[in-house]
Amino acid sequence: QVQLVESGGGLVQAGGSLRLSCAASGRTFSRGPMGWFRQAPGKEREFVATISWSGASTYYADSVKGRFTISRDNAKNTVYLQMNSLKPEDTAVYYCAANRGGVPVMSAAPYDYWGQGTQVTVSS
Repeated sequence: QVQLVESGGGLVQAGGSLRLSCAASGRTFSRGPMGWFRQAPGKEREFVATISWSGASTYYADSVKGRFTISRDNAKNTVYLQMNSLKPEDTAVYYCAANRGGVPVMSAAPYDYWGQGTQVTVSS
């Protein structure tokens, strides 16, 4: 099994920045993509960003493109989400996800492992 633990969430004013981290531990998984999703109260979980194993391919939701950056450090089994120019509508629980293989996808279904989530609250 693989455990994913997110950190870095918190309360920030609109226009501010946060950096989320997701550390993977447990059985080493194969060379797969990782992603970030979020879920706001009363809404469905939605895709935020995903990155390939090599880091060469990244994809973003239109709502965060140009403001968020996903990256990974495979030596540390960690993926990051740098969030700049935060807006109140970015408020949500952010989840890290990992896939055992394949290409980065924007759908939640193919991801094999999920973290517990970290709360991000952006005040206006």
